[in-house]
Amino acid sequence: QVQLVESGGGLVQTGGSLRLSCAASGRAGNTIDRGWFRQAPGKEREFVAAVRSIGDSTYYADSVKGRFTISRDNAKNTLYLQMNNLKPEDTAVYYCAARPPSYSRSIYSPKEYEYWGQGTQVTVSS
Repeated sequence: QVQLVESGGGLVQTGGSLRLSCAASGRAGNTIDRGWFRQAPGKEREFVAAVRSIGDSTYYADSVKGRFTISRDNAKNTLYLQMNNLKPEDTAVYYCAARPPSYSRSIYSPKEYEYWGQGTQVTVSS
């Protein structure tokens, strides 16, 4: 079992920055694939970014490339999402997710992750 707890959400103006954190317990962070997803009201949960446990390869949604950066601190078992140049369309509840390492399962699909945090609200005002 893996427990995930997000923090760092809030209200920010367009062009501002936020850093989300996701603390993991129950399994070492570098032995699990980890990702960030978001869900806006009335929309499906969508992929934002992910990092593999093996090789540290990172993946980003096209909508956030160049603005968001995913990283992790294995010593603290914590995953981060640095979000810069935020836009109103980034407003959503952001979820941290994790799963056992796999190259046969899509890293982009929320259905392929077993463990989820409770979510943290990010609101970007125009």
